[in-house]
Amino acid sequence: MSSQTNDRSDVGHHILSVLVQNRPGVLARVSGLFARRGYNIFSLAVAPTAEPGMSRITIVVDVESAPLEQIVKQLFKLIDVVKISELDPRRSVERELLLATVRAEPNARGQIIELVTIFEGKILAVGAGAITLSLDGHPDKLDDFEELLEGYDIMELQRTGRVALPKLDRGARLRLAN
Repeated sequence: MSSQTNDRSDVGHHILSVLVQNRPGVLARVSGLFARRGYNIFSLAVAPTAEPGMSRITIVVDVESAPLEQIVKQLFKLIDVVKISELDPRRSVERELLLATVRAEPNARGQIIELVTIFEGKILAVGAGAITLSLDGHPDKLDDFEELLEGYDIMELQRTGRVALPKLDRGARLRLAN
């Protein structure tokens, strides 16, 4: 299964990479801004960066709820926001993680394991009547997998939300290879 972007899940969405000072309440202020303004967040992921004291918040925003320029202006008003970058899905690397526990009676277990294998996922735990699995990749790949998984009894399913970084230019990748 290819993890190439086909823009299916990106229609009406933009990816913002927001570098913030890692202080208590920053995420609450960012999400509160979206709530107060009526902006819709499609996906949100946050984690510390390699730079001490900084975190990166990846926000997939619904541009139907507000113009992107307005969202960026409002974010820059927050004191802890250091930098905002819009990531073009065609020029960024995106990943997401899916964890699921699926009821797997003996007659369906092989089919579920085969599906996980085809999508290059992992079996994390096997119980008497269920399997817990993980899959990471482009959000479109996870959408396809989740759609096929719906044919089985999904007991629990969780997705992390998108994380993204700009793609390296070809010259930078070639220099790294030498």
